[in-house]
Amino acid sequence: MAGSANLNVMMKTARKAGRVLLKDFGEVENLQVSSKGPGDFVSRADKAAEATIKEELMRARPTYGFLGEEDKELEGDDPTRRWIVDPLDGTTNFLHGLPHWAVSIALEHKGQIVAGVIYDPVKDEMFYAEKGSGAWLNESRLRVSGRHRLIESIFATGLPFAGRSDLPQTMQDLARLLPACSGVRRFGAASLDLAYVAAGRYDGFWERGLHAWDLAAGIVIVREAGGIVEPLQPGRDILADGQIICANEPVFETFARVIRKA
Repeated sequence: MAGSANLNVMMKTARKAGRVLLKDFGEVENLQVSSKGPGDFVSRADKAAEATIKEELMRARPTYGFLGEEDKELEGDDPTRRWIVDPLDGTTNFLHGLPHWAVSIALEHKGQIVAGVIYDPVKDEMFYAEKGSGAWLNESRLRVSGRHRLIESIFATGLPFAGRSDLPQTMQDLARLLPACSGVRRFGAASLDLAYVAAGRYDGFWERGLHAWDLAAGIVIVREAGGIVEPLQPGRDILADGQIICANEPVFETFARVIRKA
């Protein structure tokens, strides 16, 4: 599928950052055994990836704004457009040598996400979408799953760690959802959780305490694959609040009822 010029820039940039990170990931696997551990190395890899992405995107579109995880936000000359970037989503996985992490790039226009790219370099899977043009994985069109019953469905979420305040809520969510569904997965990269909902691998996903850069690209990809994406608390702003719930259309309502009981 040939995308717009912007989408092509995003995909090329994600691949370039992915190549850099893959080299670093090979290095992390060697560092795993040292007592010092790969922590500092990984945060350097993260920053280097963001610098690569920023340089590529700003060269291609010098007037757009830029919001990334590592640097402070850059206001563009064009106030209506900005890139929203997570150079390495799934840092903890990366740090532990787990091959499940991604580069995520979204384009926002007048407050709406209009294009998104999530690239998993280890598996060479490029998930992408543009508003109105459908969602794709490499050359194949994406559709959310067709499951209708909660008991047949599997869901993804993130589990709060290291003293995060939303742990009790998540435990309550799980207590209600686990008896009613076919399973819950916690793979540790929100962008890929969203991409997997779009690909029909998961039937739905919910999480609290995320950042705009974790979510932006995935939102448009899930919607373009036919999924429903809403704020966890109806009427709120997903990117501002960092809370999300999404699923295929047949299970969305039942799933959302279970989770929103909190």
